[in-house]
Amino acid sequence: MKLTKEQKQEIADQQAQKNSTKRVTSLELEKILYEALPVLDHGFIRVVDYMGDDSSIVQSARVSYGKGTKKVSTDEGLIKYLMRHWHSTPFEMCEIKYHVKLPIFIARQWIRHRTANVNEYSARYSILDKEFYIPSKEQLSAQSTSNRQGRGDLITGEQADEVLTILKNDASRSYDNYEKMLNERYDGTTIDESKLGLARELARMNLTLNSYTQWYWKTDLLNLLNFLFLRADTHAQYEIRVYAEKMLETVKKWVPITHAAFLDYRVGAVHISAKGKKVIQCLIKNEKVSQKSSGLSKREWNELMTSFGFNDKLI
Repeated sequence: MKLTKEQKQEIADQQAQKNSTKRVTSLELEKILYEALPVLDHGFIRVVDYMGDDSSIVQSARVSYGKGTKKVSTDEGLIKYLMRHWHSTPFEMCEIKYHVKLPIFIARQWIRHRTANVNEYSARYSILDKEFYIPSKEQLSAQSTSNRQGRGDLITGEQADEVLTILKNDASRSYDNYEKMLNERYDGTTIDESKLGLARELARMNLTLNSYTQWYWKTDLLNLLNFLFLRADTHAQYEIRVYAEKMLETVKKWVPITHAAFLDYRVGAVHISAKGKKVIQCLIKNEKVSQKSSGLSKREWNELMTSFGFNDKLI
């Protein structure tokens, strides 16, 4: 990760602020507020603002549900109850804003989560940084033969070296041509005073998708957890998963009780269908049951058996 002098100064200035407030604050999150947390080779995430904490969720729930919540004696118990029973609006009372630097191809995948406010760096107005995501050899995998959008076996040896060379050369050549069309280098200097530069909004279309972009991404806690449930999962693409994992660390600092409940009732939980529930009930009772009699597809059956450790019953 590389920060410009301007970015470093901005972070230093932000962290040097001394503000008094009557609003709730999260002491652990305050410690890393504005700090650039590295992700991938040149990316980062920064928490730049937030609203509320665990107590805000509890406050909202008690207003909403009134006397019924008194059966739950503690804030932790109430948050667990809300998470366990899929209540949503109390978690919407907390919000957080991130500054994220990420490869363009990951940004296009990320933006499909249409539950946030986003403002992206404008390549119509400014020149993109001369930085590209180049994966490590450990992340070079062939196309999966069983999953159309997943990775398969690792590519190694000379083939891996060739792939990396192609990625680096294509990105560098495209950026060189980007500067040439602009008639301007990424540091702002003119290449040839006698030539006109192509408009930035046109020149940008030549850049590769592993070029880095930046945005501010603001969302409420409920939608953040929905995002993390999908993108921090082991089945998610590695390049977006590492961002989600880093964000999950900030959630732990921000709302630790909610974070623990999220890991327990979402990330670590097993969600099964009505048919799957009947299968588990049969297995507990030592009653005979098969994939065909269950009404589950082969994939559903194998996923269910793997989730509960019945590996001897896999098809």
